[in-house]
Amino acid sequence: MLLPLSRLDWAHVQTLLAVADTGSLSAAARRLGLTQPTIGRHISTLEDTLGVDLFTRTVSGMQPTEAAHDLLAPARRMHEAARQLELSAAGAAHAETGTVRITASVFMAHHVLPTILARLRREAPEISLELVASDTSENLLFREADIAVRMIRPEQLDVVTRYIGEVEMGLFGHRDYLDRAGRPVEDADIMAHDFVGYDRNDQIIQGFRDAGFAVDREFFATRCDHQTAYWELVRAGCGLGFGQAVAGRADPELEEIPLSFPLPSLPIWLTAPEAIRNNKLIRRVWNALESELTAFVDRRPAQ
Repeated sequence: MLLPLSRLDWAHVQTLLAVADTGSLSAAARRLGLTQPTIGRHISTLEDTLGVDLFTRTVSGMQPTEAAHDLLAPARRMHEAARQLELSAAGAAHAETGTVRITASVFMAHHVLPTILARLRREAPEISLELVASDTSENLLFREADIAVRMIRPEQLDVVTRYIGEVEMGLFGHRDYLDRAGRPVEDADIMAHDFVGYDRNDQIIQGFRDAGFAVDREFFATRCDHQTAYWELVRAGCGLGFGQAVAGRADPELEEIPLSFPLPSLPIWLTAPEAIRNNKLIRRVWNALESELTAFVDRRPAQ
């Protein structure tokens, strides 16, 4: 017997997808901005409505039952249809006031965007801004953010992107650390120094190897994957570390270590869902970000 559509709560379908995708009630609650008990009630109500068990609890998390697997494909089609409806409505909106949600890497969100967003707020106080500091790729197509500032080229379909430019990187150390450990004179001298590295991310290791220095994870006496915490470890004197040159050169407590070889730069890409790119509100914030970020990457160190 077909279930009357009026008995199916769309919020409960969203919860089904979130629990299936994340594997836990708590993670689903964070994704949807709800409490864990609410997520549990949604699943229980949906099970009662459908007359089937949807999940089993295991040591590895919430595992969808066979009945749940049968429901996931049509539920995702419902989610996609709702997304298209929301994007179309947002794209057709002409309001110039409201809220725009921006996502950016942790470092950009901490060190670059606050000044930019403060200036935008002064110039356009009618616009509210939400900033999501995350090193994961927020899904623009599901409206987890309206605009993304990313350091890798977006590969999602149905998004528009604008290449802003390259962010110069540098090698820095705290003055106290360099007073204690000495200042490198040649490239090879840096190998005698303590370094702050990443924990699970091998990006810095690969960079060293590309430059001809054979290192492994143990070479780095201090390790952290969180960008801002990593930078604070460098600023505290744990060793030499890599960061955006603009931020390092602006810090009076840090000294830049000259290198004879160039460091890889970081690209900046501005991204938004194609369906809402022409929304007046989002276009206004997009244009401001594009202008400000272009000025940021065009900065040159003082001669």
